Parts: sequence; C-alpha cells; structure tokens
Amino acid sequence: MKLLLKRFLPLSLALALLLGLAGCGKKEPGTAGSTAPSESVEPTPSPTPEPEDTAEPYTPEVPLVAWGKNKVVEHIFFHPVIAYPQWAFHDCPSSKSQKEGLDDWMVTVDEYNKILQNLYDKGYVLVSMNDVWSEYTTESGETRMQRNTLMIPEGKKPLIISFDDTNYYDYMLEEGFTSKLVIATDGEIWAECTDPYTGETFLTQDLDAITILDKFIREHPDFSPFGVKGCLSLTGYQGILGYRTNTDSAHANDAAFEANRQREIEAVKPIIRRLKETGWYFGSHTWGHINLSNKSLSYIQQDTQKWADEVGSLVGPTQILFYPHGARPDGDHDQGEDYGEQFKWLQSQGFRIFASVGTESYSQIKKTISAVICDRLHPDGKTLRSGKAREKYLKFYDAKEIIDLDVRPDLGVTW
Repeated sequence: MKLLLKRFLPLSLALALLLGLAGCGKKEPGTAGSTAPSESVEPTPSPTPEPEDTAEPYTPEVPLVAWGKNKVVEHIFFHPVIAYPQWAFHDCPSSKSQKEGLDDWMVTVDEYNKILQNLYDKGYVLVSMNDVWSEYTTESGETRMQRNTLMIPEGKKPLIISFDDTNYYDYMLEEGFTSKLVIATDGEIWAECTDPYTGETFLTQDLDAITILDKFIREHPDFSPFGVKGCLSLTGYQGILGYRTNTDSAHANDAAFEANRQREIEAVKPIIRRLKETGWYFGSHTWGHINLSNKSLSYIQQDTQKWADEVGSLVGPTQILFYPHGARPDGDHDQGEDYGEQFKWLQSQGFRIFASVGTESYSQIKKTISAVICDRLHPDGKTLRSGKAREKYLKFYDAKEIIDLDVRPDLGVTW
C-alpha cells in the first residue's frame, strides 16, 4: 500500500502571532515545582478548547534583505534535553554505558538555555526547512528541488533547528527527562514531569526543549520573526509526544490495549494542533528508528507504512525524512547522483528533504531526481567535549562556556 505523503508547498514568510504568557521558575530536585496556572492541575488534562491568539503580530524593526541561494543556512539539532542531570548522570539505576550514552548525545536544560541565548546574541533567526527548499516543475515537465532566496531581517542569519526523538520513550521517563506534552488550563503547551527524587508529578515550561524554546521566543520575538520554531522528528514505535499511540504485536488481540491506544490518539490530537498553530512542524524519523543504509527495501517499505498509519495519520503529510543514526541510504556526498533503490523508493513516497548528521550544514540538490540531501550539526556531549568540534561550533557558541562539567561524568575534554 503506497504511503500517501503529500509534499509541502514552501511556506510564505508571513509574520506569526506570538503569545505573551511567561512560564514559572525551574524546579530543582526535592523542591516545589513550577506548575501551570491552576491550583489543581491534572497531570494528564483532557483536551481543552483551543485559545484565540490575541497578541499583536511581531513586526521586524529592520528591513528584510535577501539571503541568496548560495549562502549557507545553518542547521543544528538536539535530542530531548536532560531535566535532572544529577539523576541522569549519577543517581539513576541505569548502567554506566547508558549514562555515558546520555552524556554523548544530550545536553542539559542549563546547557540548552545557554545555547539558545548564544544563538540569539549572534544574530540567528529561525526559518523553516520547507522555506529553504521547494519543488518546481522544469520546462520538460519533470519535478526538481531548488534552493530559495530567503528574505530575513537585515543583519541577521537564518537557522534551522530540529529535534530528534520527541517521543518521550520509556527509558527517558526513568532517567531524568520530562514525560509528555500537555495543554494546561491556560490553553498553552506545557510538559509533564516527575521529580525522580520525590515522585511528584507536575507541569513545567522550564525543563523541556520544546516549551523552553516557546518561552524563549515569547521573551525574544525577534528570534522568530516569521513565526517558525523547530521541526519535530518523530519515530512511532513508542507513540509520539508522550502518548502511546503505537500498535504492539504483543497486544494484537488485546481489546483493553487498543481502547487505551485510541484514548491516547484522541488526547494527542489537540497537542499536535496547538504545536502547528504556534510554529512547530514535523518530519519522519522512521517508525522503528531503523538504519536505512543496511535495511532491505521490503523492510523499509513496511516501516514507512507503519509510520504513515500511526504517525503521519496524526501529524499530517511531511516531505522531510531525518535519517536515524545519521545513516544514509543515498550514498556518500561524493557519489553524486548514484543512489540505490531504497532512496529512490523513499523519494517516490513524497519525501524530498533528507537530513543526516555531519560536521557542517552541508546540502546538495540532486540533479536527476526531485530531492535534496543535507547535514546538520549536533550540540551534545560529544561535540561539547571535543576541541576539534569546538572550532566548528564557535559560529554558534563556545563549548567552554556551555558545558557543565560540574554535573557531567568525569570524561575529560580535548580543548
């Protein structure tokens, strides 16, 4: 069954309405947590009516100027941020290798906050991947991708931010992360979190990458002059956004499991709707977080269909595919137009922008097929500790000023 993934038309650079609500203070282990504005907030509130935006649209105070097709659009990505680093790196019962894995691939809330401030201070503004590239029809009737000229505020630089694995996996719930997104009584997106030291469950906007960026933009609307926030890269095997919307072969004939799954599906719909309204958009990270470079075509086809059925059916069509593990089915950069049947099949299903991981914000528009491949940089423990990476990331921040060596494992640095 063919996956029905419609391509996006490039988004117009219209100004978005920004909301004025400020969040509460950060919760430390063993202390009272920040909560949504209600004396009795349910950890998993029922879907609430969507609020009307009343804030005036942000208007840039400087003229818009062209960012040409040959100028780099930087792209960085994060995994979910660690809300309780002392727990994640030291106190939780996970194995040493698991804790070091968190150190490799994650940043803490404090590090993330400092990175956002540095990006803002260095003049970056957020843009959408769907605006950077678009599809057009050639004179011969073939479709191809093109790099667009962006219009951005004078003196600013465009930046894409994406977030992998925004699914709130089971292991994350045990290792110092937030547990799901909810809509609170104020109609805004908050994160549900459980203090690993006290067991208290509460809502916060200060401990989750998504809500932190929401809050930062409310305080710095010129960081998002076009209403864009980030792209959420979703798998599906443990549901999405903290809701267990996934099927499970072990419960194939379990009526209670299916009834709960349907409740989770209904609960996540207003979250998706509100995220889209406030500047977030979605990409596929495959259903099973599979390595696309070494899986058979039939395996990829089955996985892609499951993503369409269980994730695409909820978040809508996307033209963006983020490679799990950074593993490319399109070949190395120097292979040009030589790519295999897996890549061609994925492209035939509607994917047009294929994002991997690299040491620079590289991109290449394919000439014989309608597709663009790109790389993005990864702020995390690996690059924060590396002297070689530090030089490449100075355009964004200085790792020496970001990394929190007081709480991370004692693994050293090379700068």
